[in-house]
Amino acid sequence: MPAINAIAADKLVKLIGTPGCPAIIDIRTDAEFTAEPRLIPGAVCRPFADAARWSMALAGRAVIVAGESDTASHGVAALLRQAGADADALEDGVPGWAAAGFAMIDQSAVPPRDGDGRTLWVTRARPKVDRIACPWLIRRFVDPAAQFLFVPAPEVAGVAVRMGATPFDVEGDGVRWTHRGDLCTFDLMVDGFGLSGIDALARLATIVRGADTARPDLAPEAAGLLAISLGLSRMFAEDLAQLDAGMPVYDALYRWCRDATGETHDWTSHTPATSRSPK
Repeated sequence: MPAINAIAADKLVKLIGTPGCPAIIDIRTDAEFTAEPRLIPGAVCRPFADAARWSMALAGRAVIVAGESDTASHGVAALLRQAGADADALEDGVPGWAAAGFAMIDQSAVPPRDGDGRTLWVTRARPKVDRIACPWLIRRFVDPAAQFLFVPAPEVAGVAVRMGATPFDVEGDGVRWTHRGDLCTFDLMVDGFGLSGIDALARLATIVRGADTARPDLAPEAAGLLAISLGLSRMFAEDLAQLDAGMPVYDALYRWCRDATGETHDWTSHTPATSRSPK
């Protein structure tokens, strides 16, 4: 049983990728991070020595602190509770998570972050499938605070250079995150960030690929995702509003891929097996 104000790794792993996941703060030192440069999905690094400064920004939020040791994690979690956060320590820290074999983010694949730990991305305006699916993946598994710029296709390269944004799902020399062969951008991100070991994401990637590349035969759900995506693109004239509306769609698909693929539904499933006669 986890200690007081602690969460076990097998419980946290069920929260990652869901909209209710707490903020995950990695407080390892530079030396500790060098020894294990990967991150728990969705984690943001914050320096242990400056905890008193950055803790105030987490007031009122649910937080999980992940360190090299339980001592460091519990100490910072206690400080965060002083600042008004609902903070717990990750039991056995980052080493325990890695030893359990849970997915970890390849930090070398993550673009540079700004002073607040956020990444900035740019892609073509008027998204349909990939350009909603990829921001969902980034916000749920890589950087919860990621920002996305939707601009006219000819301006993507210039905006990327001028604003230091990472381009995705667009043609261009040196663009890492875009279609390759039969794979769509979502496929490349799942693999490139080190998330291919998550079975639910692998299943979701097949659905996204089928919807995004006109191959509905890849998964029965692909045609439905395409229909929903095209409907959302017509409902919203503003791309960020469309992204906000699309996030719950992918949240639901992910949970289906993870927890509900074996469940069926029909009218008779809700019919009582026997009826009670009135007394």
